Amino acid sequence: MYERKTLPNLNCGLDLIGEVLYGKWKIRLLWFINEGHKRPSELQRKIPDASRRVLNIQLKELEEHELVTRKIYPVVPPKVEYSLTEFGKTLIPVIAALGQWSDEHEGRLRDVILRQLVNAE
Repeated sequence: MYERKTLPNLNCGLDLIGEVLYGKWKIRLLWFINEGHKRPSELQRKIPDASRRVLNIQLKELEEHELVTRKIYPVVPPKVEYSLTEFGKTLIPVIAALGQWSDEHEGRLRDVILRQLVNAE
């Protein structure tokens, strides 16, 4: 497993939020858990491009940052559900604002991203 070799820079709020939300799927995971998709298999269906391993790693990191909690039910086979903590729920308006901004600038963002992909080839 990845082990950090240098200490993160935590000098301002942007550094802190970057440290907590860094990861391709974390924002989506928080959003989908907030919408009620709590089981790992449900989250996998909502984000089919992500491997189960990567989702599990990012869910573990969100849990370590106290944004989600994991509940393991004592049944066979084991049942696991994730839910947002009160702290995690405070991020939902921020994620919604980012989504709204992206929706408002969708065309421009798509053009810029596609241009970068074409230039990289």
